[in-house]
Amino acid sequence: MWRCSFYPRPEQTLEEAQSDEAVEQQLQSVVPRQERYRVLHKRSYRIHQRVADSYRRGRMLLAGDAAHLNSPSGGMGMNGGLHDAFNLTEKLIRVLGGADDRLLDLYVRQRRPIAIEHVIAQADRNRRRMRETDPERRRSELRDLQRTAGDPELARRYLLNSAMITGLRQAAAVS
Repeated sequence: MWRCSFYPRPEQTLEEAQSDEAVEQQLQSVVPRQERYRVLHKRSYRIHQRVADSYRRGRMLLAGDAAHLNSPSGGMGMNGGLHDAFNLTEKLIRVLGGADDRLLDLYVRQRRPIAIEHVIAQADRNRRRMRETDPERRRSELRDLQRTAGDPELARRYLLNSAMITGLRQAAAVS
């Protein structure tokens, strides 16, 4: 069983894109086969992108999707959630060991800006790049990626950002 996601083609309404025939054409364009695909369920998927106003209220703390929700493009939300969990766990261990619980406010100061500046922003760039239909803009984006890949310093910076290491370093610098 597979789960597939497709954007409607530019000329299609959402209703047209969800028709049996349109879904079949999309599936056949990915993996052509003689028989029709058996589709168990289809629905539109709305991308939600938001960040909680606060990650902490008293003893309640938010992390991952509860704290920030974004397009799943590129796995930014899952990875951001893992980074939240590691950051928060380190602080919870210290608080349980007797440290002042204001240490949990540091978690908020460190992780919330990263969700806004890195997780949401990168997921949005990924989504816009995948949805681009203008051939010239797509070629331009490809040229930019090729230029980045061909320049060791640009490639390193790109990898540090996309692997969310820049965000980890940025958060660690917050006191």
